[in-house]
Amino acid sequence: METAGFWPGLILGFSIAAPVGPIGVLCIRRTLAEGRLAGLLTGLGAATADAVYGSIAAFGLTAATSFLLGQGHWLRPAGALFLGYLGFRTLLSRPVTEAPPSSSSGALQAYLTSLGLTLTNPMTILSFGAAYAGLGLGTRSANPLSAASMVAGVFLGSIVWWVSLTTAVGWLRTRLGWKSMLWINRGSGAVLLVFAAVLMVGALA
Repeated sequence: METAGFWPGLILGFSIAAPVGPIGVLCIRRTLAEGRLAGLLTGLGAATADAVYGSIAAFGLTAATSFLLGQGHWLRPAGALFLGYLGFRTLLSRPVTEAPPSSSSGALQAYLTSLGLTLTNPMTILSFGAAYAGLGLGTRSANPLSAASMVAGVFLGSIVWWVSLTTAVGWLRTRLGWKSMLWINRGSGAVLLVFAAVLMVGALA
């Protein structure tokens, strides 16, 4: 398989995932409250969305790009409202000192919420397009095998970040008491609400 685009894609996927935004805060909070699996599935949802948008940019699907950007007038407000809901729920939630038993519905919810939140920000595709152009990957993207290897690299790079983050936070979780967890819930909820407000203002501007 063509691997020319894999390593740049790996670096790009890690770099796009690493800045702590609303999904990062959500991942940290879920890891602390529900355990590493919930945090990792939250990251996996974001990584899947990154791979979707990375695929659109890598394969040069301009029609799909135009469609997604054209839906931003409702996608971004919808994402902001849902993020606000998660922020309020986090702010008011009571901390637990032990991870609750995992369930298939809880795991699916952790994955789908982060997938949906990331997909409702169609500007992500512009980030990939700009990054591909800046790295000089535009001509490689014409080769389907190279484009596929690049997307695989993006997905794996994102996964590496989320595994690293949840491992570090999971280690920290065993050293926090109830009061610390309560303040983390409040802080995380407040940060998510700020992100939601910023997204909503940007969507309505």
